[in-house]
Amino acid sequence: MKDRDISKFLSLVLRHKPEVLGIDLDEEGWANVDLLLQKMQAQGKPLTQERLEEVVASNDKQRFAFNEKHTQIRASQGHSVPVDLKLQPVPPPEFLYHGTAEHQVASIQREGLQRHSRQYVHLSAEVETASKVGARHGKPFIFLVRSGQMHQNGVKFYQSENKVWLTYAVAPSYLEAYTGS
Repeated sequence: MKDRDISKFLSLVLRHKPEVLGIDLDEEGWANVDLLLQKMQAQGKPLTQERLEEVVASNDKQRFAFNEKHTQIRASQGHSVPVDLKLQPVPPPEFLYHGTAEHQVASIQREGLQRHSRQYVHLSAEVETASKVGARHGKPFIFLVRSGQMHQNGVKFYQSENKVWLTYAVAPSYLEAYTGS
């Protein structure tokens, strides 16, 4: 399997559907590495511990993390299954960004950013990252999020291990089109 295919499969299993492999995630989203590797082997997706370590280390978005002993693995964020990543509220920067496809803009302007099936809305500190996210589903559109103002108004923000900013929702009043200035 290619790194990208392994990463996509791990995202599916560790974020959304651990039952695809017949594994369980604990309450914090951790899965046993040995069991994960055994179940992948049984499904015709052989993967060694060393290769898994390489895929995790080289993932450009650092989507996955090991525990200290590398006996457990979890997704850093993006779960649609209930897990508690034990994140603590953190004051955000004054502005964050959210990338989406142009065809979603009108809906977001009406309803704001909603988490839908995920635990959190994902935001970025960099325009470039937001643009890449938006480009996955069509022509990208970048929203500037007035996160500092949200925080002053009592909205909580969290930051995942891989530096993605997380919150439960963003009301339309905190959003504007990013114009690059």
